[in-house]
Amino acid sequence: MSGSKSSNPSDGAGRLEPVGLTVHSLPEPALDGQVRQRSGRLKMLLILLVCAMPVLASYFTYYVVRPEGKGAAYSALVDPVPLPAMAAVDLRGQPVPLPELKGQWLMVVVGPAASCAEACEKRLYLQRQLREMLGRERDRVDKLWLITDDAPVAPALASALTGTPAMHMLRVSHEAVASWLKPEAGRALDDHLYLVDPRGDWMLRAPADPDPAKLKRDIDRLLRAAASWDRAGR
Repeated sequence: MSGSKSSNPSDGAGRLEPVGLTVHSLPEPALDGQVRQRSGRLKMLLILLVCAMPVLASYFTYYVVRPEGKGAAYSALVDPVPLPAMAAVDLRGQPVPLPELKGQWLMVVVGPAASCAEACEKRLYLQRQLREMLGRERDRVDKLWLITDDAPVAPALASALTGTPAMHMLRVSHEAVASWLKPEAGRALDDHLYLVDPRGDWMLRAPADPDPAKLKRDIDRLLRAAASWDRAGR
């Protein structure tokens, strides 16, 4: 009868050697879950940072790196002020949610229709000319007249404005606009042309009676600075 072999180790004298066991600690489930949660949050923050980098870089380039002297901004740069939830209606009295205008740069003129005389019409003409002067970049820019009264727009003016591309005319209260846009000290709200970025943030105020070439240079620089994240059309 054949003998069986023992799997127990011996020291050669028939004595059994003790078997050593190594005990490995198991990770605690709660601690492991916290680590995974922190890792997930860190990854999410990194993704958000990567997405925001083009916007941050464009503003850093314009506000911090821009050259001084001859290349300095002609217009007044302001800390971006978000578009408030203003009630607005078009010329037919239909409500228009102002956030719908986001997605494009906006050149904004403010003023009542009742007193839109020579100075007002001059600003509206400048608004139209500036957009055309932008050349192929003009499709990134819309024109907006915020009308601060209930008076009718003169038929000839209304016809001329509606016949131009990318023109919006909306009625809002003067108080609502004044809570968002601010004139230069000693000037009226109506004296300026304002530039709003595609996110709805007001960020530039043109001087009263501006030099069109100098103002265009400022707008050009902003459009170039935002070219990495802004595209034409909503």
